[in-house]
Amino acid sequence: MTRPMFQSVPSRRAVLAGGAALGALALSGGWQRALAAPLLTVESLTLDVNGKAAKVFAVKGPSGEGLFAKEGDRLTGAVLNASQSPAVMHWHGQIFAPPDQDRARPNGGELAPGGIDQVDFRLTPGTHWMHSHTLSEQQLLAAPLVTREADAGDVQDVVVMLHDFSFRSPEEILAELGGANAHGGHGGHGMGQQMQGMPGMAMPGMGHSGHGMGGMGAGPGAGMGAAMQGGGMQGGGMMVHANDVAYDAFLANRRTLADPEVVQVEKGGRVRLRIINGGTATAFFITVPGLKATCIAVDGTPCAPLAAEAFPLAQGQRIDLLVEIPAGGGAFPVLAQVEASPRRTGLVLATAGAAIARLEETADRPQGLLDLAFEGRLSALNPLAARRADKVFPIMLGEEPGYRWTINGRIHGEDVPFTVQQGERVEMTFLNPTGMSHPMHLHGHHFQVVGIGGRRFAGALRDTVMVPPHTPVTIAFDAGQKGEWFLHCHHLYHMATGMMAVVKVA
Repeated sequence: MTRPMFQSVPSRRAVLAGGAALGALALSGGWQRALAAPLLTVESLTLDVNGKAAKVFAVKGPSGEGLFAKEGDRLTGAVLNASQSPAVMHWHGQIFAPPDQDRARPNGGELAPGGIDQVDFRLTPGTHWMHSHTLSEQQLLAAPLVTREADAGDVQDVVVMLHDFSFRSPEEILAELGGANAHGGHGGHGMGQQMQGMPGMAMPGMGHSGHGMGGMGAGPGAGMGAAMQGGGMQGGGMMVHANDVAYDAFLANRRTLADPEVVQVEKGGRVRLRIINGGTATAFFITVPGLKATCIAVDGTPCAPLAAEAFPLAQGQRIDLLVEIPAGGGAFPVLAQVEASPRRTGLVLATAGAAIARLEETADRPQGLLDLAFEGRLSALNPLAARRADKVFPIMLGEEPGYRWTINGRIHGEDVPFTVQQGERVEMTFLNPTGMSHPMHLHGHHFQVVGIGGRRFAGALRDTVMVPPHTPVTIAFDAGQKGEWFLHCHHLYHMATGMMAVVKVA
């Protein structure tokens, strides 16, 4: 049986106002009807998180939150900003979207409250998503953008959207980290909520949370506590750590494990889990206890099937896992555990009548740091054709005092574009001497991972790759549509404070 599934059992606690943000699309039925009236609306609503109300955003399609289509469909229609905040929409994973539409407005700027823009492009098959390219991404301005593959087969699709959540505003979080928005945003493209002279700036010679500049000093507020909770290890004289933001909750389809979504599945059926890491600063490990899970796609592109006990998922990445439900049925959790932490979220797959046990929000033990062991085992089903690179770029990722994150020593707005010609084979090698991993994302392209730590191999096709400290990662891609495409870290607060550059395709 083939049907989309985002939320099958609406929670009485999920939404207090603004309508049922989740589930409407799944319950309306049919991928084909999803684009019948392709108006996307950015809305404000109130969400209940563990008994406390929070103001957040939602992206509504013609049948509910998100867009679900089939291969060959186009996204043609209007984007309406019905919220009270400016919006800058990014179509994450879409390679057919023109550069202007990739940022929602022809000039790449903000869509003002009440504003409308037109979009028109062919949708890229696979598990993708759309999200704000401003600090409002932290307030859940994100949704699935899934285009079902023509060869997906007879499987039940279950979409799992992960978020890290805070009752504090993103401006407060950034101030706690000791940073400020680089030039008020994307070098003139607008960040929605602009940061100018935020309090809590780190002093020269002091890294954030005491980690960024060789462990000298201590940063303010939640950053230090989160980093201490995140654990770490020394490497190259710098403390390597995972989590520099202290979050109040972690969500799967906007619900915590205190009140998880329960998705009904069929005995003996096959389920394709389409898992999207919409976390702004959090990486996860995905597990499916009780079921054998096989990875069949990453970042919306098919890979050689690969089984594992736990699947790493960095910010911005997606993973498609195929599982088979036993003939005898039962209840099976799909869990996302925070990197270097025991905290977790998730949902439950359950057959009719199955008993569902309570799931704790804290695991028995913390996970470790994400590494590239799994990445090094992946291989694309349709790799790039073998050819010599026309352009080769070293990309040095850096951190400076004041929570400034850089590419080749510059923050965005001061950076020099990487200029290539359409059709050229481009290779980039990311070098990361900082104390944190950086999920590097390129707009408008899918690239192949072709090197890890000096080892060359034909890896997965992706649009986001994790670059851990002290391990070079090389990617290759053929320059696509003409225009200017962002290259940035998908840790929201690293991007907001400068770790973003432009790839100019001439």
